[in-house]
Amino acid sequence: MTVVSCPTCGKKVEWTEKNKYRPFCSERCKQIDLGAWAEEKYTIPAANPTDKQDDPLADE
Repeated sequence: MTVVSCPTCGKKVEWTEKNKYRPFCSERCKQIDLGAWAEEKYTIPAANPTDKQDDPLADE
């Protein structure tokens, strides 16, 4: 059986089909994470092109 840590609180959680909130331990932790995404607390880093030739959309 696989055991993971809840991304929100760190509690150990069994990764099974009966855990409908996986990888979270509860609906509360799942909602906290969703709220963080909605508030844009998580970001994906992106590089800004410095040259026109590096920007594939520059020609459009």
